[in-house]
Amino acid sequence: MPPSDSAASRSPDPYSAPQLRLDTWNDLQTRCAWLREFSREKRDLTEPRALVAESLARLRTFEAFWAFPGPDRMSKLTALLEHGAYTDLAHEARELARLLVGDAYRQRNASPHAASRAESHADGKRDSPNAPVNIGKPYFEVLVVDGVDGYDHEEVRDGFRTCRRDTDEFVYDLVTVPSLEDALIAVQFNWTIQTVFLRYNYGFRTEHQDDALRRYLDVLAREAMPTCFGLDRSVELAKQIKKLRPEIDLFLVTDAPLDRVAGNLGTNFRRVFYRLEQHMEQHLSILKGIRSRFEAPFFDALRKYSAKPTGVFHALPIARGKSMSSGHWAKDLLEFYGPNIFMAETSATSGGLDSLLQPKGPIKRAQDNAARAFGARQSYFVTNGTSTANKIVAQAMIRPGDIVLVDRDCHKSHHYALVLAGAMTVYLDSYALPQYSMYGAVPLEEIERQLLDLKAAGKLDLVRMLILTNCTFDGLTYDPERIMERVLAIKPDMIFLWDEAWYAYARFSPTLRRRTAMDAARRLRAKFRSSEYKAAFALGDAAPDAPDGGRPMVDPDLARVRVYATQSTHKTLTSLRQGSMIHVYDEDFEQKASDSFHEAFMTHTSTSPNYQIVASLDVGRRQVELEGFEMVEQTIGLAMTLRQRVSEHPDIARFFSVLRPADMIPPEHRPSGLDFYYDSEHGWGQLDRAYRMDEFTLDPTRVTLYIGGTGMDGDTFRHLLMDKYDIQINKTSRNTALFMPNIGTTRGDIAYLVGVLVEISLDIADRLSVESDSGLARHSARVDSLVEGPPLPNFSRFHDAFKPDTAPTPEGDLRRAYFLAYDDENIDLIGLDRGTLAAIKDGREYVSAAFVTPYPPGFPILVPGQVLSAEIIAYLLALDVKEIHGYDPLKGLRVFTEEALERAAAGELTFINTERV
Repeated sequence: MPPSDSAASRSPDPYSAPQLRLDTWNDLQTRCAWLREFSREKRDLTEPRALVAESLARLRTFEAFWAFPGPDRMSKLTALLEHGAYTDLAHEARELARLLVGDAYRQRNASPHAASRAESHADGKRDSPNAPVNIGKPYFEVLVVDGVDGYDHEEVRDGFRTCRRDTDEFVYDLVTVPSLEDALIAVQFNWTIQTVFLRYNYGFRTEHQDDALRRYLDVLAREAMPTCFGLDRSVELAKQIKKLRPEIDLFLVTDAPLDRVAGNLGTNFRRVFYRLEQHMEQHLSILKGIRSRFEAPFFDALRKYSAKPTGVFHALPIARGKSMSSGHWAKDLLEFYGPNIFMAETSATSGGLDSLLQPKGPIKRAQDNAARAFGARQSYFVTNGTSTANKIVAQAMIRPGDIVLVDRDCHKSHHYALVLAGAMTVYLDSYALPQYSMYGAVPLEEIERQLLDLKAAGKLDLVRMLILTNCTFDGLTYDPERIMERVLAIKPDMIFLWDEAWYAYARFSPTLRRRTAMDAARRLRAKFRSSEYKAAFALGDAAPDAPDGGRPMVDPDLARVRVYATQSTHKTLTSLRQGSMIHVYDEDFEQKASDSFHEAFMTHTSTSPNYQIVASLDVGRRQVELEGFEMVEQTIGLAMTLRQRVSEHPDIARFFSVLRPADMIPPEHRPSGLDFYYDSEHGWGQLDRAYRMDEFTLDPTRVTLYIGGTGMDGDTFRHLLMDKYDIQINKTSRNTALFMPNIGTTRGDIAYLVGVLVEISLDIADRLSVESDSGLARHSARVDSLVEGPPLPNFSRFHDAFKPDTAPTPEGDLRRAYFLAYDDENIDLIGLDRGTLAAIKDGREYVSAAFVTPYPPGFPILVPGQVLSAEIIAYLLALDVKEIHGYDPLKGLRVFTEEALERAAAGELTFINTERV
């Protein structure tokens, strides 16, 4: 027996229980092969038999929650072991592992005969080598929660099986569990479950005690679910399933009296069936539910349009590929992309298609589907990126002169949007992480302080919007519900814009979802409308979750939930580049915002939108509604595996480490006390607890690698990965590199990355082993130089010339400063050098006339109208980056002349060209 299989040498269980299941199947086939060889060699079978029995025992627990291969086949494997049929056992284990690990079992044909053939094959009755492969029809599983015995389980299964038809678009199988706890485990553990039937008389507790599954029951402690019985138990269970996986279709099968059922079950069940109703109606209802999610209205319409013989007497010579196929010098473009993309290229909005600017057909239906999928009241497709989505929302909601609070380290599109909207901008400072040359997130205390200062100055009525980035590029996530509730207690009509450019996938994880804008908005609206909350407010109670019991509640009669989220679908989900969405949960949208929103949408949206992007957004929505939960959970599991391997591998750990929540979030913002997601000594951290308690959390899919120990800065490391190893990353700092697994990342990708890190580590170790003393000293000096970055400056202030009044509040007029810089007479150029720094320290005041954005960190350190502080100049001087937008080293920094500032402060100088007027 190879020593690698010993308990002492095996790695801890993976974070992902579904991955642990597949790993256990791989272990089983390996152990069965060893057992077969030992048997043939007539060696002692005690140890290999024990190992096979161990794997089978664990798999029996896991397979109780899956229809394939399911408990019956597990029993057959056990029987083969008990009867000593080791050759057959090894073959069956290998075949089942192959079908499971490669997902081959999910490629099914809807034909009842083909389904039976596939099941027989899995039972050991092998097809001939020339047997056709069943492909093309998506497979899913249906969970039945039922307390009846095994005979009735088979009767139900047979009843559904007889309903199958060759014309069915989808194929499914049933898995039955006997208790409420088993049902909660199943919908989280088995990501192929798309439909759930709750039947009768099922129990509450599970008999399964595997530690890998117990964490799925944390929901019971979190939700304090009552241990009710009968119909009430099904109603409560349905609520919990919908919280975990809102996309699942729920059906109730009951024999309760009609007066107890009709109108009393809420909205979680698609339909209620009575016990004696035929299986065919249930079967058709299952398919209808899946079909409603599978439908991609615009993609389907575009495919139909592209199949039509069409004569083009309008724009787009490239349509149908004709300008290439009829020419001689562009055929390679057609050959590279293939014909379909050009067959679908058109400027038409009729003929079964639709207009993105005023959708009434398939685009409208596609957007409605997106709203359902992402928990919004309305959703809109944007075909030129989230930069444009941010400008649409800003222009729609902000009036000139409105005060807007925005995190200073937001995406540059927000800064430009505020210029265009004419907002009075209040920049919010994030906490700094100078040791990693990055900023964190804006503390709630900072937001409340700025609002209360504006209130004290009598300006609260001018405050319009709060803009925050969730999650940040580095993976820090806010608690939107907490922030919005606290802000609404001060400003009940505040509008919120959450930039979720990097967070679209979070909707499809039960843990991450609670920190998304749309889910938080839904929960807040339900809270404020509840009779319990209104009664507590009427009594003058403090908010129940206030740490000191003294925080005022939101007035439910005044508060309006007005929430917008912008998402770069193309960044984290399936979509072509620049495919983005705007999601709306605004109680006043139709009454107060619809017209201005659509005008802003018209302003920023091309009259020639790319239909391929629209179609990809449509299909991307379909995908996440049917397998988003699976793909996001897999992504989290892969990111956790990367953390584990970096921590456990001795060669990698010598030069690299993964930043933990404790490294990126100060303890005062982490009341959960969670320091790590993985620790070599303590194993896995309690991610869900942190997401419920902490002000900030770290997105588990973001893996920030500390590289300072290598002696390489981030830019050098990034180029090494790309130039030598063809590994692409985007974000680096002076001593970190950000790795972002996504729903397209595979285990092979992680394995390759780990291998590359091992190779780089060995190369460094080998080089250091032959270095001279002076060479080692130089390496040590390089490492020391990367340990601590330059101090990170906060926003200084707007110059008085760009303040709306003399009040001691921080808002400034970006628009005025931005356009004043258009006139060269108002501009001076100064060097970015020690002389400028000394002049500022001596009292000289310079005011920026441009956005100055170093990469990294990738957001403006200076904005038009901002006073240059000594800290900002010192920071820019200490940077060793090669890219600073808004700064030309041959010319210097653009600042306003003293005369321009004096005339602007006196109101003599504006950005309006009076000669043209």
